[in-house]
Amino acid sequence: MVSTGLAEQTRLEGRLEDLYVRHAPAAGRFAYLLTADHGEAEDLVQEAFVRVVGRFGHLRVPGAFHVYLRRTIVNLHASKLRRKRVERAYLNRERNRPDPQTPFPDVGLREQLWRAVHGLPARQRAAVVLRYYEDLSEKDAAEILRCSPGAMKSLVARAIETLRAEIGGEEG
Repeated sequence: MVSTGLAEQTRLEGRLEDLYVRHAPAAGRFAYLLTADHGEAEDLVQEAFVRVVGRFGHLRVPGAFHVYLRRTIVNLHASKLRRKRVERAYLNRERNRPDPQTPFPDVGLREQLWRAVHGLPARQRAAVVLRYYEDLSEKDAAEILRCSPGAMKSLVARAIETLRAEIGGEEG
């Protein structure tokens, strides 16, 4: 029994080697023409060969191995291009997105701002903290302070006016 399994494995390995020797060079040239990169072409051929051989028993026409191999190379290459396109789009979005934090925050300015915020009347300070630090909507912040959204806007506007005057900042 063991010798039969070994003989079958040897025959299969010989068949795989034969398939590779017959089809890999042409597949490599084909993949190079698709990619214009020798390393990428070799990777495509290797991966395509492994995939087609893995499905060899399920091929409708085993004699058309080269056709399946080329089709797999095209599909793998297209998948790689799609991945690259998605990655580039993501990187472009991230590159154009503003950095949420400055690399070197001005600690002195931040301390000055917090001192100014602490100097505001309690309701104005609460309104500013709820709107800008907690990032609540005007409606939600107004509910917490038990006032109308208009009163909330007024509290925030007066607080910002006071902060600008104290810190000497520009509008925005």
